[in-house]
Amino acid sequence: MEKEYQNDRKAAVKKLKLLAYNGKNDVETFRKKMDAAFSTVFLPNGVERSDYKYGNISCEVLSPEIYASNRVMLYLHGGSFVGGSLAAYRSFCASLATKCFCRVIVPDFRLAPDSPYPAANEDIQSVFRALYTEEQIACSLNAEKGTAAAQSEIIIAADGSAAPLACSLIFNLRERYRANIKKVILFSPWLDISTTSPLLTSKKLNDEIFTPEVFKKCSTIYTYESNTQNPLVSPLYASKEDLVNFPPLIIQMGEKEVLLDNAREFAKKVSEAGNECQLDVWPEMMFMFQMADEYLHESHLALDRIGKLITGGASLQRQKFENKPKLERGLNSEA
Repeated sequence: MEKEYQNDRKAAVKKLKLLAYNGKNDVETFRKKMDAAFSTVFLPNGVERSDYKYGNISCEVLSPEIYASNRVMLYLHGGSFVGGSLAAYRSFCASLATKCFCRVIVPDFRLAPDSPYPAANEDIQSVFRALYTEEQIACSLNAEKGTAAAQSEIIIAADGSAAPLACSLIFNLRERYRANIKKVILFSPWLDISTTSPLLTSKKLNDEIFTPEVFKKCSTIYTYESNTQNPLVSPLYASKEDLVNFPPLIIQMGEKEVLLDNAREFAKKVSEAGNECQLDVWPEMMFMFQMADEYLHESHLALDRIGKLITGGASLQRQKFENKPKLERGLNSEA
């Protein structure tokens, strides 16, 4: 039995290493390998996929069979700043949609090296503004119809190199926008890619997925050296003022990640600024173990936990749900 588990773990690590760009191959080859490893033809649990543009940015809308009509998740995919795609993250985000009983919006934002910092940040801000406006309009229309309209619940989620995008979005939001973000979820976040970070300066990292070369290469491609301590690039450098009224934060990651120390430090800063923060660390797990569900049973359990944290374990009868969304809020591919 032990041998079988180790074989599964080895397979998981082999797959997850495709999320880390080490520069040995060109960017296009990296992207193709990542897509090939993580793409799937069929979505789990009857989730439906639709194309839509928010803020003129192409997005996918992943909708489970049952979802809370006032809850939506904006998911920002990782990929070492240079990779990741709608296809590669479709299955993972569909599982999130099912576990959290919500629609999941996945934007196809610009990537380095063709579009380095701050291109992706600008795209995400455009998507959020459009999504926020649409959700507010929907709540207003429900109120006019005499429906007991629940307040819109927007969840921001991101993994790996997209964590700085999620944090920078929040740092730049005014309070009235922040108030509508009910949760921020960061999976295995990159929080410090500065030139003084141990992730870049160490000769060797005790990590199954990453080497120092990955962070050095990706940092250089993404932005210029003097910008790496910018909180919009390395959120660990955020000031207390940046973190005031930060939405409730959940960080989920593996115990074996070299990124864990940064996550602990960031969680401490968020908490000291007076915010709710939960660090969910899984024993013996590696970077983004949640995306190796065919090899690791913990992957399923981890997403189950995220779903419970989002729904609060509330009775389904006390929430407004819809069956098979018809995207009636003015959604179309040209908006």
